[in-house]
Amino acid sequence: MDYRLELIPLPVTDVDRAKTFYADRLGFTVDLDFSPSEEFRVVQLTPPGSACSISIGVGLVGTPPGSVQGLHLVVDDIHAARAELVGRGVEVAEVVDMGAPGKPTVSYAAFTDPDGNGWTLQQLPT
Repeated sequence: MDYRLELIPLPVTDVDRAKTFYADRLGFTVDLDFSPSEEFRVVQLTPPGSACSISIGVGLVGTPPGSVQGLHLVVDDIHAARAELVGRGVEVAEVVDMGAPGKPTVSYAAFTDPDGNGWTLQQLPT
């Protein structure tokens, strides 16, 4: 039996602002934007190359906006990925390399969406 994580709901205050951030600033693909009523709207977006999407909207989750932390976008070249996002207007922290003696280095660079949901670029050792 396979168990695939393919969708993560994110609480946001302004769906259109968040959609613009994720699509235009981060380059996520808009897979779906569906609203059958004012009480429900779902927007599904997928990062380039990812099998897992995020959903934002109205009537999806009861958690407070900005409460999701520690989402990782794994990249092959963290410096190029950071430069691309910074060039698109995203405030991304400087790259931090972490490792232990004799262990491969893992690199991280953190950023948040407009509501404070926390993301991290991560580069694993090759």
